[in-house]
Amino acid sequence: MSYEVKTEAFEGPLDLLLHLINRLEIDIYDIKMAEITEQYMEHVHAMRVLELNEASEYLVMAATLLSIKSKMLLPIHQDDDIDEDFDMDLQDPRDELVLRLIEYKKYKEAAENLHEMEETRSLYYSRPPTDLSEYQTGKQLELLELDANVYDMLGAFQKMLRRKQINAPLNTRISKQEISIKAQMKNVIEVLKKGGGKLSFYDLFPTRDKQTIVTTFLSLLELMKRQIIQVEQKSNFEDLFVQLRKEDIESEFEDEIDE
Repeated sequence: MSYEVKTEAFEGPLDLLLHLINRLEIDIYDIKMAEITEQYMEHVHAMRVLELNEASEYLVMAATLLSIKSKMLLPIHQDDDIDEDFDMDLQDPRDELVLRLIEYKKYKEAAENLHEMEETRSLYYSRPPTDLSEYQTGKQLELLELDANVYDMLGAFQKMLRRKQINAPLNTRISKQEISIKAQMKNVIEVLKKGGGKLSFYDLFPTRDKQTIVTTFLSLLELMKRQIIQVEQKSNFEDLFVQLRKEDIESEFEDEIDE
């Protein structure tokens, strides 16, 4: 019996591409297709291991990247008999992708600006002046400023898979998960407490069991969403560290987590 996991942490293939372009410090108008395709395929492989049902749209983008990469490998023949008007019609295979990325980036930045405006406006109340100091500690805003995002974690997950050399067999039978995400969240908290409240991302995956690895990773995403943990990365390509923000978390588990 197979199992399916759904999470809202991943926003889409264009979002992943923008993340990789920023991380690799690539000019969006001159994308290095070989490098970006390799990094993108590694992230997609990690998604397939996680068996996320969002992975299908990422595979479509992967096919697009491979198509563009193959077109750029084709030799360009210079022919004196070809007139200049024909040369003007030759397009860079990356042009359409670049336009899509720029358009997506524009709307994403607009959405972020609107969200900031919403948060700013939420601080205003149509009522007589009163003491709101207890509500203006800045704690909630501070919790949202994480040093690593979900795609950084996905990259670390892919590296961890390579370290453990998990190879899926050609024929396999997956039984129902014996451990829930809710239970694994509590396990992660206990491990962090024993480790002094902060551990390397890889220290949270001591087992080679695929189901446990996948469940642990998804539990980390849920803990990040609930702001129970913070994931830190000092600079690009360095290891991630998971830090515990809350120790008393019983109230966090009053509602069941969808599995």
